[in-house]
Amino acid sequence: WEEEEEERRKQTPTVVFPLLSVECPPLGMESHRVEDDQILASSMSHHGFSAQRGRLNMQSSADEDDIYGGGWCADSEEKEHWFQLDARREVEYTGVITQGRTSETNDDFVSSYFVAFSNDSRDWTVLHDGYAEWLFYGNVDKDTPVKNEFSVPMVARYIRILPQSWNGSLCMRLEMLACPLPKNDVTPNDDLDYRHHNYKEMRQMMKVINEECPNITRIYNIGKSAQGNKMYAMEISDNPGEHELGEPEFRYTAGLHGNEVLGRELLLLLMQFLCKEYNDDNPRVRRLVDGVRIHLVPSLNPDAYELAFEMGSEMGNWALGHWTEEGYDIFQNFPDLNSIFWGAEDRGWVPRIVPNHHIPIPENFLNGSVATETKAIIAWMERTPFVLGANLQGGEKIVVYPFDMQRPPRSTSLDSRVVHRNGRPVVEYHMNEETWARIQRQNEGALRETADESMFRWLAMTYAHSHLTMTETYHGSCHTDDITGGQGVINRATWKPVVGSMNDFSYLHTNCFEISIFLGCDKFPHESELPLEWENNREALLAFIEQVHRGIKGVVRDTNGTLIANATISVEGVKHDVKTASTGDYWRLLNPGEYRVTARAEGYSPQTRLCMVGYETGATSCSFTLTRSNWDRIRQIMEQSGRRPYLRVPPKPGVPKPTNAGGTNKGPDTVPDPQTARNTYTFLNLKKKNIKDTNRVREFKVLVFINL
Repeated sequence: WEEEEEERRKQTPTVVFPLLSVECPPLGMESHRVEDDQILASSMSHHGFSAQRGRLNMQSSADEDDIYGGGWCADSEEKEHWFQLDARREVEYTGVITQGRTSETNDDFVSSYFVAFSNDSRDWTVLHDGYAEWLFYGNVDKDTPVKNEFSVPMVARYIRILPQSWNGSLCMRLEMLACPLPKNDVTPNDDLDYRHHNYKEMRQMMKVINEECPNITRIYNIGKSAQGNKMYAMEISDNPGEHELGEPEFRYTAGLHGNEVLGRELLLLLMQFLCKEYNDDNPRVRRLVDGVRIHLVPSLNPDAYELAFEMGSEMGNWALGHWTEEGYDIFQNFPDLNSIFWGAEDRGWVPRIVPNHHIPIPENFLNGSVATETKAIIAWMERTPFVLGANLQGGEKIVVYPFDMQRPPRSTSLDSRVVHRNGRPVVEYHMNEETWARIQRQNEGALRETADESMFRWLAMTYAHSHLTMTETYHGSCHTDDITGGQGVINRATWKPVVGSMNDFSYLHTNCFEISIFLGCDKFPHESELPLEWENNREALLAFIEQVHRGIKGVVRDTNGTLIANATISVEGVKHDVKTASTGDYWRLLNPGEYRVTARAEGYSPQTRLCMVGYETGATSCSFTLTRSNWDRIRQIMEQSGRRPYLRVPPKPGVPKPTNAGGTNKGPDTVPDPQTARNTYTFLNLKKKNIKDTNRVREFKVLVFINL
């Protein structure tokens, strides 16, 4: 009997009386550091509302009755209800954060509960004040997190929440606050600043780094927010402030959504790391800084961050701080160039009439609903010849690549024929098997792919597989099952499509290939988790920058050695071109292989070269020397004789040329319907009266167009 009593005393949770108040971090329900098999509940109302759905800020799917419910919900027919967590070791519990079920139609939350502790999951001690069991007041709505701290910490392995009253159905989401015992504490030893930094602290941190490494860093701002806060950037390069010929430009951005803060802190840590390691002669960092002009922007939405920072980790809901002060989601506030490009492509206008790259922004875009921050970002993207970039986001653990927008199905035009029924002619529409199969192929997922699908997938895989945990998807993703096949990457349009994304705009309007990196389930992790997150992401951050050297690079000049800006670089078989920078140099991201590359520039004859991309580190040099064409002289002669360049639009294959009333062809040239063309472009010199010598003009099939 005495031995049993002694063992029972050892199993009883310990009450700790601290000399000072203890503030403990989240145990890891939201961030998924707490695994599914550590969570248990008394019952569930439906298989979609299991205990594993009871994580703080868990999001439901569009169908609230499927297997992805927005919280844990108990079976109403049960008499006793509890939610249990096993920490797998003794920890010091200091509090609980509760939240209702996420739902568009239901208002379910727990309004009061008891808390119990155990070391063996059999004998439980309910927290009390010495006289009665302590009843905690919970939520008053379904979205706002409510934190209850214990008067004294409790050392135990298991914790149970015992709901006593609720609104609607018994549903809740939770996070536990607990400190590891001292023997389990891990302290980082790399002298980096693992804290959350508000706007002033971020600016001060960047200033300190600049003072420590003045020869390789420069602080500048890309513009101001709606409230006038500067959007600061840190340039890290061996020659900061200048674009060096042949050196590619790279960017990391974070804070598009103010409440997704991990990216902000990772970029501040990356600044510190590159500075320290460069000064310590780390060969990899030296090679990186000397060979790439790196731009790091930790906060693209500084106004919203301050709002989320004021609420603190775990206490802001899923949406607080997501939008700008003006109410915009910056990431999907860019021009929809996809519709312009795809519309022209469906009409057969690409690339002769509409280019497959550097598609102009519609003139009326900036006069519409555009965030102040978006305008600043666009201007920054246009004046800097970026080659590669990534924006760091949160709320999921996955890497996504463009296209981000779903391409609408192409029209299914039917063939027609006249048949006679009951002596009367009837028009009958039909589609043969070949036509049907072609349209089905066109309307499948392939239409969401860019011309550089394989390159984008490689870039995404580089980050995901260099990350320490991103491909560990056997427990599913943050809110649903794994959708990546264990790879940690997916095309955005097949996952959560958006219109007017930063990634699609970057690809269609500039040379820059950009992807989105979702860093983790918890949008605002506690600062105690920052050392671990830095370890998880450090190698991936460096490896992704190094991909800027994958492919070909070079300069385009004329026979006099003058560098040619805005020359077009085309790769045979890849229907997406890039342009040379103002300094005449270019970079084209490509996977290993043999490519026929052509350089073109106005007033010059094009030149084609065979360029080989190998598996070794570094881009392959592939430069061009263009010779002047005689077009300038031809154009001068035409203008002197009163003739203008003539627009010729080649007809689509299989489309007959228009005929006049007599059934004869109007001529060898076909132009698009002006009403159709007006939606995208204004075409010049279409009037027939301007063409005096048709045979002569036909020799010079010159296209002139401007963007509306």
